[in-house]
Amino acid sequence: MSTTLPPPEDSLRDPPRNGPHRLAWRLPASGLLLPALLVPALLLASLAFRALGFLPAVIDTDEGLYMVQAREWLRGGWPLVAVWDMHPIGAPALIALAMTVFGESVGAVRLLGAISVALAAAALVGAVRAAGVPRSLGLGAGLIYIAHSVRLGGQATNTEILFAPLTVAAIALGIRAAALALRGGLAPRWRDLVVMGLAIGLALAIKPVAAPEGCLAFALLAFPAWWRGLLPWRRGLAMAAAYAGLCALPTLLFGLAYLLQGEFAAFLDGSFLAPLRYSHDRLGAAAAVQQVLVTLLTLLWPCLLALLALACWLPRAGPGGLLARVGLLWFAAGSLAILAPGFFFPHYFLIWLPPLSLLAALGCWRLARFMPPRRRGLVFGFLVAVVAVGSWRADATARIERGIGLFAPDPVRQVAAAIAAELPPGEPIFVANYHPVVYVLARAGLPTRYVFPAHVTGHFGDVADIDMDAEVARIMASRPRFVVVDRGWWHTIRPGAAAIITAALESGYELAGTVAEERGPVELWRPR
Repeated sequence: MSTTLPPPEDSLRDPPRNGPHRLAWRLPASGLLLPALLVPALLLASLAFRALGFLPAVIDTDEGLYMVQAREWLRGGWPLVAVWDMHPIGAPALIALAMTVFGESVGAVRLLGAISVALAAAALVGAVRAAGVPRSLGLGAGLIYIAHSVRLGGQATNTEILFAPLTVAAIALGIRAAALALRGGLAPRWRDLVVMGLAIGLALAIKPVAAPEGCLAFALLAFPAWWRGLLPWRRGLAMAAAYAGLCALPTLLFGLAYLLQGEFAAFLDGSFLAPLRYSHDRLGAAAAVQQVLVTLLTLLWPCLLALLALACWLPRAGPGGLLARVGLLWFAAGSLAILAPGFFFPHYFLIWLPPLSLLAALGCWRLARFMPPRRRGLVFGFLVAVVAVGSWRADATARIERGIGLFAPDPVRQVAAAIAAELPPGEPIFVANYHPVVYVLARAGLPTRYVFPAHVTGHFGDVADIDMDAEVARIMASRPRFVVVDRGWWHTIRPGAAAIITAALESGYELAGTVAEERGPVELWRPR
C-alpha cells in the first residue's frame, strides 16, 4: 500500500502556500468506482474483526426485538402490528431479508451487520476518492471504521450499523459534487441527486436520526456549486424539492402499504408518534456528559488523530482541506443525530465513526509524511494497523475475559434451550424482563405485541401510549406456558408491573428452573 501522490494537474494545482505536504487534486470523474476485489476484501476484514461477535446470542437487546419483528413478518405479521416498536420498519425489513437468505439464526443477523460494515467502509473509500485523493487513504479510513465498529455495542446489528452504508454513500456523492464544482466548474447532476435522495430515504426508513447527515449531503452537493455561480437559484430550489421528495419516498411507500392493509394507525404511531413521545424525556446533564466522556475515551486514538488532521488541513485549500472541513461538518451533523433522541446509549455514538475514521486516516497520513518518501506508504499502513488492532484488542479482551460462547455457556441460549425442550413450537411464553431474542431461539409464540422489556415492564411503558400495567395483567391472566424473570434486573421493572407478575407467579406458577447470569439467576416459571 502506497501513499505516494502524483503531482497535480496544472489546471488544478494547489496554491503554493500549501507547501510540500499538500494533497494533490485529481478530478473525481470516476472517483466512486471501486475495484472489483475491494468490497470482498473489506468484507473479509469485517468478518475477521467481528468474528467474536458471532458467538454470544445477545450483544444489544434492541437487536433481539428486530429479530422478533422480522420472524413475525416472515410469518405474515407485519412490524408495528404484530410486534410494536418505536422505530421505522427498515431494520426488521433488512433482518427479515437476511433471515430469508441465510436462515433464522443469530449468525444470519450478525452476518448482515458484517456486510453493512464492509459496505460502509467501501463507501468511505469512495468518499476519499471523490475528493480526488488516492484510494490508499480511503482504504485506511475504511479499515479504521471496520475496527472501531466492534466497540460501543456495534457488534450487534443495530440501526446505526444498518444505515451507515447509505448515509456514507450519500455524503460521498456530496463530496464528489463539491470537488467537481470547486475545481472543475461543473454543476451538480440530477442522477447524483436521485441516488443520494433514495439512499437517505432508505436510511430514514431505518432510523429518522439520519436526517442531519442527509441535510449535509445535499448541502455538499448544492452549496459549493451555488457559491461558484454554477447552480441558479431556481434550479437549486427544484433540486431541493426533488431531494426532499426522494428522501420521503421510501417512508411514503411503506405508509401506503400499511394503508392498503388497513393498519396505517399502527404505522403512524410506531414510526412517528412514539419516537416523538420518547424524545420528550431527556437524560440528565451529568449522565449525558459521563457517557460522552466514556465514548471519547473509547475512541481516543481516532479522536486524537482527527484533531491532528484538523489542525493540519482545516485552513488549507486542496483535497486535504476539503476532507477536513467535510469531516468536521460530518461530525457536527452526527452529533445532532446523537443528541436528538434525548438519551445517550452507547450505540448511538456509532454515528460518529465514519467522519472520525476519515479524519483519523488523514491524521495517519500526515504523520507518515515525516518519513522519507519511499517509507511513507509502509508507515501509513503501520499506523492504520496499530489503530485498528488496538480497537479490536480492547473488544476481544473483554469478550474472552467473559468467555461466553468460548469458555463459558451462553445463558441466553441456555434459557431458550430449557424452554424449547418442553414447549410445543409456537406456544406463547412471556419474557418479562430478559432478552426478547429468547422468543426466536425457543421458537415460542408471543403473548403480546409489546415484547421489548423496557416497554412492557420497564420504565418506558408510557412511550406506547397505553396502560401498560393493564397489558401486563392481561398477559399474566392468559397463563403463558413459561414466564422468564431475570432477578438481576428485577429492579428495572415498574412497581406496578412487578406487583402483577409477583402475584400471578405466587398464585399459579411453579419454579421450573434457573440459569446463572452475570447479574444473578434467570428464573423459568411454568403453570402449576
